[in-house]
Amino acid sequence: MRIFLDTANIEQIKQGVRLGVVSGVTTNPTLIVKEGHRDYKAVVKEICAIVPGPVSVEVVVEGVTAMLEQAKEIASWATNVVIKIPATAEGLEVTSVLAKEQIKVNMTLCFSVNQALLASLAGASYVSPFVGRLDDIGNDGMSLVEDIVDIYKNYNLTTKVIAASIRHPQHCIIAAKAGAHIATVPYQVLTQMIKHPLTDIGIERFFCDWRRVSDDT
Repeated sequence: MRIFLDTANIEQIKQGVRLGVVSGVTTNPTLIVKEGHRDYKAVVKEICAIVPGPVSVEVVVEGVTAMLEQAKEIASWATNVVIKIPATAEGLEVTSVLAKEQIKVNMTLCFSVNQALLASLAGASYVSPFVGRLDDIGNDGMSLVEDIVDIYKNYNLTTKVIAASIRHPQHCIIAAKAGAHIATVPYQVLTQMIKHPLTDIGIERFFCDWRRVSDDT
């Protein structure tokens, strides 16, 4: 399973890439505004220059014609841009057109197996079931991920499953067990995945023993 960062924070993205574990980014206007950025295009292009893999960028207009126009404009910003399209009837139509033009789509705001199946049939390269938001309303978000992965396998569908709206490291473990191709996580979750108290204790013991050996010599 690959790890993407769900952020627009440039320093966090640089650090994730330096760690060698982050291979993509998902972002949206809300995340960009949160970081205090004003120029959507400039920020997206900067992120695309840092990240070695796909960068999912949201379309934020309504109507098939307007969505297609904006999607094509965003796709021209960098070769690794993936267009985020919502799982709606208009979104499916837009996805089918973009797919024919070799523009990759991440169908987002997916909350059902039916939406995920239709996304794949329309030609989406990625589908993003929102795990955390389903958990928030008392549903089992990760069971949706597992069901989508199983159905895609049944029919050899090539759409990649991105476990999205990840809230904690346990979500990542369950997503990996379910067979998700990608988990897109906030930077805080990535740092939580790295840390373990026994690792910290072990390092401290090694350092203490090293100091004793050094003092003895």
